[in-house]
Amino acid sequence: MATTPRKQREVRQRELHLLDVARTMLIAQGYAGLSMDRLAEATEYSKGTIYQHFSTKEDLVMALASQSMEQRLSLFERAASFRGRPRERLLGIGIADELFARLYPHAFRSELIIKMANLEERASPERTDKLRTCESECTSLLRNFIKEAIAIGDLAPTVSVPQVMFALLTLVLGTHTVVANFRPLLTETQVTDPYSSLRESIQVLLDGFGWKPLSTEWDYAETYRRIAQEVFADECQSAGPGSH
Repeated sequence: MATTPRKQREVRQRELHLLDVARTMLIAQGYAGLSMDRLAEATEYSKGTIYQHFSTKEDLVMALASQSMEQRLSLFERAASFRGRPRERLLGIGIADELFARLYPHAFRSELIIKMANLEERASPERTDKLRTCESECTSLLRNFIKEAIAIGDLAPTVSVPQVMFALLTLVLGTHTVVANFRPLLTETQVTDPYSSLRESIQVLLDGFGWKPLSTEWDYAETYRRIAQEVFADECQSAGPGSH
């Protein structure tokens, strides 16, 4: 018998609920503290019902990672639609990433836990492929902006695309890691708004690569304001002060 649309919605809602509870458990208790038994107890669903959605604990955790990555990718794709120079559109990706961190503060922390657990070899190929596809689409947007900048002369043809990508990704991921796990460092370095500092650091980095227009030649604060208002007005309002 075919599954009815109503039944499909119920199954999907149940899976989303399981993921929400599992994410909370993962953040509070770590990977070792998350189990199918504890999830069943917390949600009052049987283990059999949970296994209908996730074949193993690894599948469950990989589903959490994919869910976060899909949310981030959706924001990135909207940012990429902004009409502007490649460096401006790259700034849009940065705004999207910042909004994701502000709106889903536990997402990066849970992703870090998942990465440290090295689950890819133990999860199903379907879950692993889905996550890798989302990750690839996110990095492809960044790579395309860099290539476009070289093509139109905003970056010198001698600039290495992988080097620019690596520099940007390590700067962004490093900031997220400090915010998620090493907050005392913010106090020691007297950084009150890490994401504002990240935006400034990215501008310094891109100036160092000679990515035109340089920050001395262009009002990127105005670009930031336009992207926030034209692309992410609702998200900026939800994220609160510091996001627009």
